[in-house]
Amino acid sequence: MSWQVYVDDHLMCDIEGNHLSSAAIIGHDGSVWAQSETFPKFKPEEIAAIMNDFSEPGTLAPTGLYLGGSKYMVIQGEPGAVIRGKKGPGGVTVKKTGLGIISSTRVFKYRGTAYCVQVYGLLNEWKWV
Repeated sequence: MSWQVYVDDHLMCDIEGNHLSSAAIIGHDGSVWAQSETFPKFKPEEIAAIMNDFSEPGTLAPTGLYLGGSKYMVIQGEPGAVIRGKKGPGGVTVKKTGLGIISSTRVFKYRGTAYCVQVYGLLNEWKWV
């Protein structure tokens, strides 16, 4: 099974009428393994800054998290494991795994961050993360 199948069938799936706006699986080195058509085109320095925040939690808080040129205000995550950002009615969640990072964006409708956590929880149950 390819990484693209994980993005298409597991990250972008519909759960109780909710779904992510975009999702990607990215290597620790910034290489794209798979992504949805709607995932923003990011710069290598944006992924480098995200990876640095996993190593040194809190480094993104003063400047914000940038993804695809969009700035997100960093909100509480799980130091070294999950980074969350908010921008207007939407946000971004980045989960670090042993293999890479999983990044998703969404527009808050009903459940927002809780939905991302539910999707990542399913991946954890499948022993991917």
